[in-house]
Amino acid sequence: MAQAIATEEERIGEQLRRDGTVIRTFDLWKTYTMGDQQIHAVSGVSIQIQKGEYVAIMGPSGSGKSTLMNLIGCLDTPTAGQYYIAGRLVSNMNDDELAHIRNKEIGFVFQTFNLLPRLTALQNVELPLVYAGLTPQARTRRAQEAMKEVDLLPRMYHKPNELSGGQRQRVAIARALAGDPSILLADEPTGNLDSATGVEIMAVFDDLHRQGNTIILVTHEADIATHAHRVIHVRDGKVEKDEKIK
Repeated sequence: MAQAIATEEERIGEQLRRDGTVIRTFDLWKTYTMGDQQIHAVSGVSIQIQKGEYVAIMGPSGSGKSTLMNLIGCLDTPTAGQYYIAGRLVSNMNDDELAHIRNKEIGFVFQTFNLLPRLTALQNVELPLVYAGLTPQARTRRAQEAMKEVDLLPRMYHKPNELSGGQRQRVAIARALAGDPSILLADEPTGNLDSATGVEIMAVFDDLHRQGNTIILVTHEADIATHAHRVIHVRDGKVEKDEKIK
């Protein structure tokens, strides 16, 4: 029986890889127990995202979009359901394999930048490459390439406090790109920026998508979501609407 299940999972994974599917969830749930209550933050979500897509996951505060992002990013584990990333079933992975997924398959961009203040912009971008085991020369070369992609090479030796908010977010995007991930996962990337700088940062994401990157953007702002080509609307832990807009 176990062998039959494993074979079915492998068959699904192979089919997803052939189809170019990088994200596939089947009836995904995340339930929290609070006292005698159960809170269903994600309630039976089934979504499919193809390589090269630009998708926004949109919803108000408390809709479950951040929980869904944490599940997609392998930062949390589902209570029930199945999640395949790059054709691999996440629930079958051990801690080392999950760490590899977070370091290699997914590049994270957070609202709060998460830069180390004592390091230069270049050193911040190099950081995930240290964990990936690259040589110092290879790290520097790849980090510089990533900074060039976000048009920030002239500022690479500046520390975060010497950069504007938009420049700090560009550094964070370059850090996410440095490991050459198959998916760029951005959580409210303009949330700490003024509107003009937010427009600049979204232009960076637009350029990255044109270059072939798969981008998943989590936001509660409709004008930010319009940069994507598809919007998945989440409410009360469920997919309310899934629409292509471009």
